[in-house]
Amino acid sequence: MVRIAVIATIIVLALMIFAIIDCSRTPENQIRSLPKWAWLVIIIFVPGIGSLAWIIAGRPKGNGRRRRKGKIVPPDDNPDFLRKL
Repeated sequence: MVRIAVIATIIVLALMIFAIIDCSRTPENQIRSLPKWAWLVIIIFVPGIGSLAWIIAGRPKGNGRRRRKGKIVPPDDNPDFLRKL
C-alpha cells in the first residue's frame, strides 16, 4: 500500500513540475481558456487535477513549439559550403 502511495506521489509531482515549466515557457498569446497566472495558480494549488487541466484545456494545440522548416544538409552536399572552398 505504501509503495502505491509513493509511486502516485512521484507521478503527481513529476506531472506538476512538467506543467509548471510548460506553462511558464508558453507565450501568453498561445495559452487557451485562462491567463497564464491563473493556470500557474491552478497547477500549484490543485496539483493532480490542475496539471491535467493545463494539459487538456490550457496548452496550445499541437506541441506549442515550432519545428525547423529546412532540413539539415551535410557539407559535401551543400552548394553554398562547396562554393566557399
